[in-house]
Amino acid sequence: MCREEKEVDLLEVERAIGYSFHEGLLLREALTHRSHKAENTSSPAGDNGRLSHIGDAVISLIVSDHLFGKYRDLQAGGISIARAAVVSGSSLALAAGRLGLRRYMYLGRGEILSGGREKESILASIFEAVTGAIYLDGGLDAARTFVLNQLEEDIDKAVSLL
Repeated sequence: MCREEKEVDLLEVERAIGYSFHEGLLLREALTHRSHKAENTSSPAGDNGRLSHIGDAVISLIVSDHLFGKYRDLQAGGISIARAAVVSGSSLALAAGRLGLRRYMYLGRGEILSGGREKESILASIFEAVTGAIYLDGGLDAARTFVLNQLEEDIDKAVSLL
């Protein structure tokens, strides 16, 4: 049996991301790509599309709030530019890579064979979904801690390039 067919150790994922879930099914769902759900319809977890959507909004809010509070001299245009750089697909994919999330993703066979573990869009979506799951499980403060732990250096770098 290949790695993709085994259950992911959710405690290992929690250690990697630095957050322990009260509702483990949220984490399982955050790691599940639609291609896996389509091939495994009996799985209790849905796919991560909805979590990715809310996670994207939460990340944008947290990054905007952080920029607004930390960089008081930064005008609205600068905040927008820095936020866009940090919440971009490439930036979030890099953050997912730093966390090692590609090892934990549930992907369908076709997606695995086409290199899905390296696709920027899938990695970014997983990061967003994990953020969304943390937000739903632990609230905005938990999500803020996670996002800033992962992205604060990226935020500072984006501002330094303005």
